[in-house]
Amino acid sequence: MKIHFKNIISICLMSLLFQACNVKKFIPEGELLYTGAEITLESDTIIKNKSSLKAELESVLSPEPNSSFLGMQPGLYFYYKAQREKPGFINKFLNKKIGEEPVYASDVEPVRTEDLIKNRLQNRGFFYSSIVSTTNKNEEKKEMQVAYAVEVPTPYLLEKYKLDSDSLQIYKEISTSLKNSPIEKGMRFDLSAMKLERERIDRELKARGYYNFNSGFLIFEADTNQYAQKKFDLFLRLKKDVPTQSIIPYKIKSVNVYPKYEVGTDSSTAKTRYAEKNFFQKELFFKPKHLDPYLLIEEGQLYDPETSRNTARRLGNIGAYKFVNINYREIDSLSTDSLGVLETNIYLSPLNKRSLRAEVRAVTKSNGFTGPSLALGYTNRNLFKGGEVLNITGDFGYEFQVGGGTQAGLNSIQIGLEGDLIFPRMLFPIKFDKNYFSYSIPKTKASLGFDYLNRSQLFRLGSVSARFGYIWNANRYVTHEFNPVSVNYVNLGKTSEEFEKILEDNPFLQNSFNQEFIAGLTYSFTYNGHIDENKRHQFFLNSTLDIAGNLVDAISGHSEEDPQTFLGLKYAQYAKADIDFRYHLKTGRDSKIASRLFAGYGLPYGNSDVLPFTKQYFAGGPYSVRAFNTRSLGPGTYTPPGEDGAFFDQAGNIRLEANLEYRFPLFPYLYGAVFADAGNVWYTGENSTLEGGKFSKDFMNELGIGTGFGLRVDIQSFVIRVDLAAPLHDPSLKEGERWEFDYANPVLNFAIGYPF
Repeated sequence: MKIHFKNIISICLMSLLFQACNVKKFIPEGELLYTGAEITLESDTIIKNKSSLKAELESVLSPEPNSSFLGMQPGLYFYYKAQREKPGFINKFLNKKIGEEPVYASDVEPVRTEDLIKNRLQNRGFFYSSIVSTTNKNEEKKEMQVAYAVEVPTPYLLEKYKLDSDSLQIYKEISTSLKNSPIEKGMRFDLSAMKLERERIDRELKARGYYNFNSGFLIFEADTNQYAQKKFDLFLRLKKDVPTQSIIPYKIKSVNVYPKYEVGTDSSTAKTRYAEKNFFQKELFFKPKHLDPYLLIEEGQLYDPETSRNTARRLGNIGAYKFVNINYREIDSLSTDSLGVLETNIYLSPLNKRSLRAEVRAVTKSNGFTGPSLALGYTNRNLFKGGEVLNITGDFGYEFQVGGGTQAGLNSIQIGLEGDLIFPRMLFPIKFDKNYFSYSIPKTKASLGFDYLNRSQLFRLGSVSARFGYIWNANRYVTHEFNPVSVNYVNLGKTSEEFEKILEDNPFLQNSFNQEFIAGLTYSFTYNGHIDENKRHQFFLNSTLDIAGNLVDAISGHSEEDPQTFLGLKYAQYAKADIDFRYHLKTGRDSKIASRLFAGYGLPYGNSDVLPFTKQYFAGGPYSVRAFNTRSLGPGTYTPPGEDGAFFDQAGNIRLEANLEYRFPLFPYLYGAVFADAGNVWYTGENSTLEGGKFSKDFMNELGIGTGFGLRVDIQSFVIRVDLAAPLHDPSLKEGERWEFDYANPVLNFAIGYPF
């Protein structure tokens, strides 16, 4: 008799699930398992927002019963199993991960819960409510449930909202702020709404200079005596004996800035006066004229915490400081009965001027190629004493064939060197006021890079790129990056006869290498909602536009050459746009479901028949469809020649991709993941001879699909990731043979950071 392994697993799982249902035998004698409570809400009148009121009442029900899944209680089951004299490793492990202590009927206090429900109802304007609790016991099942029957009367509704009159200036300020109050006639008595109103008024007063005021100085009084029906007037006033300094506004007398502050050192150094601010530094560390645009606090202003927060955020975005501390000191000798005076001190603690970082990676592929890569980075901060940052990054990667086959002896060497010089200000012919960009000041970024790729027995490719543009944060979530100058020179060097034959058979690939000069502009929009890590729903969106060749074509075009050249170089002309959308659903404290959709399209026109090689899309690899090697998927249903495939990139001008991943904790700093990926690239036009690579309406049946699992070491957002994946649907196979889970030939991906 033949027994399949998967059948054994199924039997074991069903047995485990059945046992997880049966926890009754573990419940001690004389105890009942608490299974929860329910509330029925009745009223003699219509209740506005009844569902939200009921949800609030349900939030006070305690304790929480043990969780269940499809009628089973695995957490409770493994807790009981772990209490045995010899629980075993598996039971102890599962108890640690999902175990729950039992909640018994003796842990429940219905009378106390009744008081909590009554208190919440009173806070919401339902006075003299009736709450009756009933316990329902089932001795046979050893369970107990509680039912709370709640009857609420007609609530008290607001008729008038008034401020007590007084000659103090602060009463005039409060009266002005009441125009923006959400409290209005007809709303029911609501204690939480009053608390929010006090906090709102406090914020508005702080913004008008009331430095020492706080919401606790305000008090509400309700009067029901004037109405026979359930109505009330609401009066707002200041408490008695409020300190005088709390009810006067404060203005800024002086602004002192310490551009290179070190904790514990003497801050009384040489003073420089610039733009009505005092800069204290022993020697010139940061030029005042470059630091001043970040300082929104000015002498003579009224105190405003929002101005202080904006200044701190701007200073933190420079990239030269690790700590920004803004504090205020009252100057008692200059204060009056109607106006206080503050001294502002801004302490700036710089980051280390220079830093080095190194990153070592390893790549192993199922086609036999393996090898290390090394990335080195150097940073020099505050380079010209204006907050400038110089970043130099070098990359070296080497892959070689360790197995046999047609590619034995092949290797790939990739070398990259890039330098970025970032100015924390906008270098532009027109000077902008420092308040023009409300959230942050744009940065100017100039980049120069060099890349060299040597594919043994095939080709050598060198490229030089330069960019100049701006990057700025529009708000906490949105970032814009605009590069009006983006230039790239590509040179296909020494080629082998084998590769020349590949180019001869594939005009699409040949034309992509022929475009030596790329000049245009790029724009990128990013919305990053992932910074709110505690939100249940998190969104991310990045959209990029890349346009090249139009200006060059206008300058040098319309000649008789075909294709046309600029400075003797064939130039590219195209438009390319893509969108990357991600959605994360937080399912637990450290677990989430992450999804991603990507779509990109490049349109060559004018002087180009195809996209340049460096601008084409590819699929496969640790940040794409992980069941396929890097750049080995597609285009379409194209099948590379030979058993081991062709050692050149398979690309296109259309890319579609979808990813889904469930991430969950295993141990401290170690996380697991199960995932599924789908995607491919295609080309449009008539210039390619790659069979099956053209985009068509049947593209859904040409997606490469794979699944797998992985491990992540996550230490303070530094992530080392290992993923093992195998294809479920391989479009390069013959039709009818594509759907097969090829678990015998998985692809191992080793990478830094999450895939999406």
